[in-house]
Amino acid sequence: MIVDTHIHLDGEEFDADRDEVIARARQAGVGAMLIPAIDLHSSRRIIDLCSRYPDYLYPMAGLHPEEVHADFREQLSAVHSLLPFLKRGQWQGCIGEVGLDFYWSREFEREQIEAFEVQVRWSVETGLPLMIHCRKAQNEMVHILKAYARELPGGVFHCFTGNEHEAAELLRFERFVLGVGGVFTFKKSHLPKVLPAAVPLDRLVLETDAPYMAPVPMRGQRNESAYLVHVVRLMAEAYGITEEALLQHTTDNVARVFGQIVR
Repeated sequence: MIVDTHIHLDGEEFDADRDEVIARARQAGVGAMLIPAIDLHSSRRIIDLCSRYPDYLYPMAGLHPEEVHADFREQLSAVHSLLPFLKRGQWQGCIGEVGLDFYWSREFEREQIEAFEVQVRWSVETGLPLMIHCRKAQNEMVHILKAYARELPGGVFHCFTGNEHEAAELLRFERFVLGVGGVFTFKKSHLPKVLPAAVPLDRLVLETDAPYMAPVPMRGQRNESAYLVHVVRLMAEAYGITEEALLQHTTDNVARVFGQIVR
């Protein structure tokens, strides 16, 4: 069973054929999709979308670092009011996509740090895992998480593309896993060497970040969950195991972090 732990299926890129995207995912063996939010509007939209596809789409709510501006506190308060809608049966919803991003600018660095720490505290208070986005800010992110490490329920470090040292630093947070997707298949990617050397199979989950970062041989196209089969094939080969064994590990890891979403 494939679980796509990170697909922006609510985006306008899927407005014309969302049902077909879901149908192709099912046909490819995808058993569930987790949908991250970026702000208040998308959080509400995602909760509504997932209610129309019960037991297949699962919502998140959160404020993405690139959406943190001077007026972020009001929006954070409104997002917080949506957290009770994230729990569904045995599944523990996710606070996300949250984190730090200093790739383009540090203009709102203090605001990003405050918003991230607030949402980390939500995770501690509610028991909901975190979906963490981090670009050019791993030192700052790790500093914040260390203060709450004993209390945090866990989560995903989304879109891991780092080296062995960076992987080791993140894996010290024992209840967290690394999310890996299409980048694994890119010609210049170092992940096929880094992951088997540094990341145990019980610390990995699959993701697309669709509509972005489609894997080879679909690179350049709009990404979708069905394309994860290409990631699975190459990742199993890199670890020297069967695709079935890889999927057993990654699905078990999803269940450990998020609860039983695949019946």
